[in-house]
Amino acid sequence: MPRMERYLHKALRADFTSKKILIISGPRQSGKTTLARSLSDNHVYLNWDDPEHRGAILKRDWDREPPLLVLDELHKMPRWKSWLKGLYDTARSAQTIVVTGSARIDTFRRVGDSLAGRYFHFRLHPIDAKEAKMFAAIPGATSIERILQVGGFPEPFLKGSPQFYRRWSRTHTDMILKQDLIDLEVIANVQMMILLIERLRHAVGSPISIHAIAEDLQVSDKAIRRWLGLLEELYVIFRLGTYHRNVARSIHKPSKYYFYDSARITDAGARFENLVANALKKEIDYRNDCLGEDYDLFMLRDRDQKEIDFLITKNQQPHLMIEAKSSDPTPARAFAIFAQRAKVSRAIQVVRELDRTREYDSGLRIVPASKWLETLRME
Repeated sequence: MPRMERYLHKALRADFTSKKILIISGPRQSGKTTLARSLSDNHVYLNWDDPEHRGAILKRDWDREPPLLVLDELHKMPRWKSWLKGLYDTARSAQTIVVTGSARIDTFRRVGDSLAGRYFHFRLHPIDAKEAKMFAAIPGATSIERILQVGGFPEPFLKGSPQFYRRWSRTHTDMILKQDLIDLEVIANVQMMILLIERLRHAVGSPISIHAIAEDLQVSDKAIRRWLGLLEELYVIFRLGTYHRNVARSIHKPSKYYFYDSARITDAGARFENLVANALKKEIDYRNDCLGEDYDLFMLRDRDQKEIDFLITKNQQPHLMIEAKSSDPTPARAFAIFAQRAKVSRAIQVVRELDRTREYDSGLRIVPASKWLETLRME
């Protein structure tokens, strides 16, 4: 299968002459470097992990003639934010700077004034049904089954071989835990992180108890919170908090965690829910990063433990409830409960095995996953 154009390519090209630093972050091997280099055939590529390239970066010694400079893994450079700010402020030219990385790049949102007004940030996700349909003409039903088997990361997805995926997944995890993790901080026992990942794999779709996990692993609650934060920074998992109109209260409510690699999940129902979570997170990040919109993703859960898998907010207000089901077309009872409490009438139940769309006077739509996910919208 030929290399497919990624969904962020058009947005990045539109900002190519904006005189901003373009930052591409996302999971390891999601295609960031390939995407960045595809923006221009004439470019300079420097990777901090390469000793020769590292020397060129430190000396600021590279060809300034090509229109594109790609800086890979720059976050591993000491004081890299100040270095990048200095480069941008003192060496402005026709050369567009693109920075890529799999860890800590996302903390650009928390660096204060150091790069304020100097960059646009793009989060690159693995392939989903919408991207597969749009850029590789792969039907939704085909892409969903493939993602459930081999995940959405470009190399295993395009090969479509479960055997290749199993081998790829093992080396992918090793690189994250034994290379990227050590770059973030010294972890005395990487095996504990592996055990934490295993616990999370079997808890996808369920709110987790940090205290219960801490007791099982015989570490402190603080250690578990720190490790969860590291796994988020490394784009292994992402967190969905419980929605509450009072932001302070929502922070202390239960959370669910999903993996960027849906094929990691053993349970079939949880794996499908993880796939839907990935698709929603990807669409929301695209709309926020590329269109300047304001969307967010939560779960809904009350004191009686009634739940709706996903709530999308728009401009910080409840906008759309979504429930993911493998085969059950019966409307989830919790929709009626949360429609009143969250004051949101739009609701969609996404069903993996369903022959047709069903609509109700309440505003609920029950839709086949293959059709809805390949044309995913926020309405």
